[in-house]
Amino acid sequence: MSKPALYLSAASTISHQPTFGNPGFSAALGPVEASSALISPDYKAYIDAGLLRRMSKILRMSVACAKDCVGQAGIGQPDAIVVGTGLGCLQDTEKFLNTSLTVEGLLPPTSFIQSTHNTMAGQISLSLGNHGYNMTHTQNTLSFEHALLDASMLLREGDRHVLVGAADEHIDILDDIAGRLAFKSDAPLTSGASFFMLSAENQGNAKASLADVYTSGGAGYGQEEIDAFLDRNGLQPGDIDLLLYAGTPAAGVPVQDAKRSLDYLSLIGVYPTASAFALHYAMDLLGANSEVRNVLICNTLRKSNLGLTLLKAVEA
Repeated sequence: MSKPALYLSAASTISHQPTFGNPGFSAALGPVEASSALISPDYKAYIDAGLLRRMSKILRMSVACAKDCVGQAGIGQPDAIVVGTGLGCLQDTEKFLNTSLTVEGLLPPTSFIQSTHNTMAGQISLSLGNHGYNMTHTQNTLSFEHALLDASMLLREGDRHVLVGAADEHIDILDDIAGRLAFKSDAPLTSGASFFMLSAENQGNAKASLADVYTSGGAGYGQEEIDAFLDRNGLQPGDIDLLLYAGTPAAGVPVQDAKRSLDYLSLIGVYPTASAFALHYAMDLLGANSEVRNVLICNTLRKSNLGLTLLKAVEA
């Protein structure tokens, strides 16, 4: 039996595409280019100038998206903040490691403190003045899906609104590491941050409903898992109006059976939590196209991991 739906009322994404503050972006995006740069908003509109100077790229993206999302939702304070990240604050990690190699004696603690994965959630909490539940999930390419699962459980246990999102950043050394590991992708390595307001009830401003989330990690999976996921939500592959998948479709992903399918990495590039962008893309499309009712996101960016997220149009 499917679980009661939850509602997405706001979303904000900073990426290599014109996604931030741009409703309807899903209709205008083309393939991301290897030469494309991160399209950043005026961060001073969201972050105090004194703090801004000390923030790395990933912290700026995360705080700006989170504050923009809260502003869109118009709820004041969320009951909880949940963040997913695959690789965390790489720029500060690299800075700390370089400092440890060049500085003798005691090291300045700032880069180390800001290099930890939970720095993003902490900075968002400080920026909002929020004292609620604060959690970071880092499960490789399933980090965002686990953040969604955590947020969903909080809402079903009594919270009303949860700010949930994900972010990862690209630094130059990743290109060298990808080459050494023989990692191949048609899409470039990029950065991105996406945040959402997830609520237990529709306050009249819901853009989409989050019907279900499922993860399977660290082992092989088959089509039977995807079929079972759809079955418990009362759907067949042919009922999927849009299937968003990551790169080359993995075995069992019903690309041919869905009414329409799209590789979301071609639009946004590759980073561990790119499925968060796919969620925003799906929300934007559901709001713009009344013929799209069911969207399935199949995250198989890492072939041993499976993340499934089902979005549905909000019933009038």
